Amino acid sequence: MRSTRSLEPAYTMLKETGPHRRIMTNRTHRTTRILPRLFNLAAFATLVLAVTPFSTASAQTPSASAQRIWTSVGPDGGDARSLAPDPKNNQHLYLGTLSSWVYETNDAGKSWQRLAKLGSGDNLAVDNIFVDASDPKTLVAGVFEIDGHGGSIYISHDGGKKWAVVPDMDGQSVRALAQAPSNPKIYMAGTVSGVYRSNDGGQHWAAITPAHSTELHEVESVAIDPVDTNIMYAGTWHLPWKTTDGGAHWTNIKNGLIDDSDVFSIIIDPHTPSVVYASACSGIYKSDSAGDLFHKVQGIPSTARRTRVLMQDPTNAKIVYAGTTEGLYKTADAGTNWTRLTGPDVIINDVFVDPTNDQHLMLATDRSGVLASEDGGKTFSSSNSGFSQRLVQTLLVDQKQPGTLYAGVLNDKIYGGMFVSKDDGSSWQQQSEGLNGRDVFVLAQGTDGNVYAGTNDGVAKLSDGKWQTIGDLVQHDSHPVVSRVHGRKVTKTVETSKKMGAIQGRVNSLDFGGLDQPSTAWFAATAKGVYRSADNGTTWEMTKLPPADYRYVDALGSRVVAGQRGSLMLSDDAGQNWKPIPVPTGLTGINALAVSGDNVLWAGGREGVFYTKDSGETWQQIKNLPLGEIGGLDYDPSLKKVLVSSRTSTTIFGVDASGSPWKYWQAGWRVHQVLQQGNRLVGASLFDGVVLEARPQNAGTATPGAPSGAQ
Repeated sequence: MRSTRSLEPAYTMLKETGPHRRIMTNRTHRTTRILPRLFNLAAFATLVLAVTPFSTASAQTPSASAQRIWTSVGPDGGDARSLAPDPKNNQHLYLGTLSSWVYETNDAGKSWQRLAKLGSGDNLAVDNIFVDASDPKTLVAGVFEIDGHGGSIYISHDGGKKWAVVPDMDGQSVRALAQAPSNPKIYMAGTVSGVYRSNDGGQHWAAITPAHSTELHEVESVAIDPVDTNIMYAGTWHLPWKTTDGGAHWTNIKNGLIDDSDVFSIIIDPHTPSVVYASACSGIYKSDSAGDLFHKVQGIPSTARRTRVLMQDPTNAKIVYAGTTEGLYKTADAGTNWTRLTGPDVIINDVFVDPTNDQHLMLATDRSGVLASEDGGKTFSSSNSGFSQRLVQTLLVDQKQPGTLYAGVLNDKIYGGMFVSKDDGSSWQQQSEGLNGRDVFVLAQGTDGNVYAGTNDGVAKLSDGKWQTIGDLVQHDSHPVVSRVHGRKVTKTVETSKKMGAIQGRVNSLDFGGLDQPSTAWFAATAKGVYRSADNGTTWEMTKLPPADYRYVDALGSRVVAGQRGSLMLSDDAGQNWKPIPVPTGLTGINALAVSGDNVLWAGGREGVFYTKDSGETWQQIKNLPLGEIGGLDYDPSLKKVLVSSRTSTTIFGVDASGSPWKYWQAGWRVHQVLQQGNRLVGASLFDGVVLEARPQNAGTATPGAPSGAQ
């Protein structure tokens, strides 16, 4: 493979901005259950993508230079956050994501198209969208920064092609949105700082909660009375509140609720406004007195489940759906009895009930994208064609069949693992049987042609469409044995071996060389050390390196380099013996390693790309390379270049140690791994799945220090 990348994802480490929030690892909190889309925990704080606020913007599409266009091809699915139906056309819906993108469907979810990207970065959670009831061309989106405290409200008046930031709300972390049913000019927004109201269709906004309130902040849900627009409800990370005079005065409506209940969703019966439902971390509550008194509904198990969204059937008020972190529940008798319609593994962020056909349901979920039902929730199927929000950690091009691509994903448990495409990315199939929900950190192809995966718990081999954990650890010992031969004492050294079970724990990197230039042995860099196999992965033994968290290993012939974040080890005898080599001066941390065909060693990190021709005695930096935060170094033997990608740039560079002109490609997407696939490149993006360069490939060239055309 001859390349290594930063392989330390943040898994599901979740941030919360409230002072009393907890660190959560089960992706269950609506306000901050956010996929951590960063690839190196040690560099977590330095990888925040800067977003420059702007007052008006066109739909942000991936930039395409004159060289070529790159497209996202899947795998389908991932995290879906919000659904917004067109009130004039039940087949037309919009979908919000975690990476600033808005999607659109015109066939009730059978196919999705990327519509627009809000802002200039990838860190906006489009958690709330609605289509104006009086004008289906007007869309309103409330967003918040995943890795910051900002956000905004965006408005489009042309069906989502162009969007503008609302100046009054710029910088606000928007967590909830609503439009008044009786007056479409009145909007309501809940933010981390409080509640805001617009009386002119979203053009201007004003706070309607006290500026320095100790309670009315961190607003997660809002609702407006269907008849009286001065009656408004707000659910905070603490408890629910209500105003009957448009926000001049607020009352805490906590009677019947458990104290300190995070209120995720509030809905009002449109025909009987005194009936109010609220979902909280402590359960689902119903009030028949417009919030004066709530009682907890029964029938839903009291576990770690949280109800992120409530949705009432628009044609039958007795039917209410509860989208929870443990599946979809339904009541057909206004909350008396509840039935779970999906498995407990489905985490639901939003629910759509077709007003013209209440048997047609759609769910926006974590991991499994959009799920659709045509029988009122009895059965659900994937509805993700064209929707790709996968966190692709590793990518592999089959060296025998280049039209076959493999993608390993993170965080998606039974909905993730590995996906394979046998038609150049046109379609994908999940191939994760045997992984049992394990994350795939790295994929590699052995000299035997088989595909192997380094997971968060060992090494697995794909065989007959199923994954099998492989690789017995062998511990070798030698000891003297004394025997008598013809009456004389003879001492011999006897070698013994003992099987210790399979490799356990996280496997960060695998390197087998490749079919074109195989290495002498196979190597696995793990959280417990570096392992070596001399029999194509059947057995492994610990190398002489001390046990430690090695994140990278790269081999070419007999030369092997292994690295931690702050140290490097080199072997020139296929891993039998090792020596430490210095880390480049000026490089504060290693994010990627590679060995190129001329036995040059490469290291990349925050400060750029460095190389050494003398085994680390001296290092040189690629000067004037307009890239930092290096995410991937991938040596390509056909180009005889090291492909350099960055977490903060969409430009890919091909460099070598000879000083010849750089090659460059403007991908239009942030990628962290780049490989050659036939006569084009393919990349693993940070947030948008696998991206492919259009054929034919015509890379530009640039003189070192002055990369013409690079963006």
